[in-house]
Amino acid sequence: MNTRPHARAEDIRASAQHSFDIEIAALQALRGRLDDRFVEAVQMILTCRERVVVTGIGKSGHIARKIAATLASTGTPAFFMHAAEAIHGDLGMLTGQDILLAISYSGSAQELITILSVAKRMGTRIIAITGNPESELAQNADLALDAAVAQEACPLNLAPTASTTAALVLGDAIAVACLEARGFNQDDFARSHPGGALGRRLLTSVSDIMRHGAALPIVLEQALIPDALAEMSSKGMGMTIVVDAQRHPIGIFTDGDLRRVIARYGDIRKLPVTEGMSRHPKSVSPGAPAIEAASQMDAHKLNQMLVLDDDGLLLGALHMHDLLAAKVI
Repeated sequence: MNTRPHARAEDIRASAQHSFDIEIAALQALRGRLDDRFVEAVQMILTCRERVVVTGIGKSGHIARKIAATLASTGTPAFFMHAAEAIHGDLGMLTGQDILLAISYSGSAQELITILSVAKRMGTRIIAITGNPESELAQNADLALDAAVAQEACPLNLAPTASTTAALVLGDAIAVACLEARGFNQDDFARSHPGGALGRRLLTSVSDIMRHGAALPIVLEQALIPDALAEMSSKGMGMTIVVDAQRHPIGIFTDGDLRRVIARYGDIRKLPVTEGMSRHPKSVSPGAPAIEAASQMDAHKLNQMLVLDDDGLLLGALHMHDLLAAKVI
């Protein structure tokens, strides 16, 4: 083998296009073979009392791991069990109430055959994904899905390429069919992905990120504008909330309000803050999704929004920077 290979750009592109063509053809053939066995496999998984245990070895093991992750994140309890580790103790993960989803293109991987015999004695139902419907794996499974391909993208027809793509897409199709049958929605997905962007957007509530207590800029309605400016400067929200004696907010005084009142009066040192404040400020409830508050702030071109309880009492406030810091937007 040449240790310093060189190829022309057009040859590299042609190679990639050839790989795409082979794998696309493999998926088109797989799509044409979808039959009642696929339906039965999905129905088996939907009625499973416990978990789907996905297993494989080698390249099929990598595919199995990804399929298990996709199932688990879309509403079907599942995990990956490495076939080699399984025959050295990890089979203890498997129960008779599980479904074993075994993946092997040849259908003859000895580790999987060993697992099958144990699983059958336990009463575990077995679904096989294989490229050889006559293999020992296919013959001993309760249900075998045909993932055969005409050829690999590898020019030697050796490295698993089109075959692993076919198995992966078949696993994805199972996961999505189960997702749709369960009515799995965005909220369900977010609960499975609390650390992801969607999880943050859907699970973060206003109360999680609002400013409250001593962090809130607040002045009473009789305060003068210089007092309001001092409170604004100390709290860094670009505004102060104006409240009455019962802590009901009656308005907010913002940087924009300051510019407008200066333009109108010039000398503002003796003016009450109520002279320049914006009345009837927009508000949101503490239990609302933070993304809802972000949408309202964007629609009304606001940088701040108050957080009020059902009785109109002040609980907190949001700044657009709070939403950005929480990665809600």
